[in-house]
Amino acid sequence: MYRYILYFGLLIFSVSTTAQTDITTWRGPLRNGIYPDTDLKEKWPDSGPPVLLKIEGIGKGYSSPAVYQNTIYITGMKDTLDMLSAFDFTGKLLWKKAFGSSWYGSYPDSRNMPAIENDKLFVSSGMGEVVCFNASTGDIIWKKNPHGEFKGVFSRWGMAETLLLTDDAVISSVGGELASVVALDKNNGELIWKSPPTGDKRAYTSPVIIERNGNKIILVVLSENVLGINPENGEILWTFNLIRNLTNERGQRNNINTPLYKNGEIFITSGYDSDGVMLALSEDGRSVSLKWKNPVLDNHLGGVVEVGGYIYGSNWQSNSQGRWACLEWDTGKVMYEQDWYTKGPVIYADGHLYCMEEKNGHIALVQANPAGFKVVSSFRLPDGTGPYWAHPVIYDGKLLVRHGDVLIIYDIRDKQ
Repeated sequence: MYRYILYFGLLIFSVSTTAQTDITTWRGPLRNGIYPDTDLKEKWPDSGPPVLLKIEGIGKGYSSPAVYQNTIYITGMKDTLDMLSAFDFTGKLLWKKAFGSSWYGSYPDSRNMPAIENDKLFVSSGMGEVVCFNASTGDIIWKKNPHGEFKGVFSRWGMAETLLLTDDAVISSVGGELASVVALDKNNGELIWKSPPTGDKRAYTSPVIIERNGNKIILVVLSENVLGINPENGEILWTFNLIRNLTNERGQRNNINTPLYKNGEIFITSGYDSDGVMLALSEDGRSVSLKWKNPVLDNHLGGVVEVGGYIYGSNWQSNSQGRWACLEWDTGKVMYEQDWYTKGPVIYADGHLYCMEEKNGHIALVQANPAGFKVVSSFRLPDGTGPYWAHPVIYDGKLLVRHGDVLIIYDIRDKQ
């Protein structure tokens, strides 16, 4: 049963005519953890920003919410099924549908975030089923199982993927015996192309599309290799083997972070004492070379962001411990490595990092400054159960944070 708890009255949910473009995918519009909101609070009360809304009973999960046309979409596990729910910003449930089987192994909670475009919502179940919904009505338009069809192979903890949308296709990283990556037609789910197998399993990453001198490239991270793929036909342009370039081969077990891209260079990080690596793309985008590697920023599962020529995120000390670090993008030089509770997700907006530690749910507003990890304000999430692994989302001056089966929305817009 759902319970909706509303604060400060309905007037706070009026939609501004100048609201930002709807965020419809993983970690912001460009999948890099950067959110375009401005005029956000530069300091929070000790108790945290004002709570606008709390929705309980969304189902167990680690996935982030997606916001499209002022509707919140979120996946959650009920019994053994992945469920997709749609809410408005008063907390009203608009629709709820089961769309596939949850991951059945360790940490089985829902972990895949929807991607939304032109009123079509695309999401993958924990067992790799790809489903297209009508975002307004919740009707299923089509459903396919590329993981089964192409003999996909799960890694130890299943998979966690927000599907990538190109002009015509839905991209899924199946890591299969018959294909490494597949493109399905957005309209009907039919196969457009498949990339040849590479011997990899699925990892836990979401792919991203980049552009190098007018050439678009899909970056896919599988269990061992990073692939550069032509989005027109699935041709594998290049591969880079992470295992041979990591100081500790345990890193192959935790390829979870979407690569960062900037000016022809790609930063990739995994946990477990693995090196973070910077790759340089050739001018035509058909090959890569190693520029530098550094073991300090071996991010576990919280993602990293690039701001002003510096990379920010947390590193792995153990499964329960981590520090917060900053590297210089060009050289890999360590700017700082500091303690603050433990590791966790990070995003960025309007001059500040938003950091959440995964053990006890403290959220901090942190200066994006390579001189040091300076916490401006912090508070602790009051509700939910399990690890704090769901990456926060910023939308139209609101901070959306999921913890287990609870979603809390905070007002972070500066009213002055």
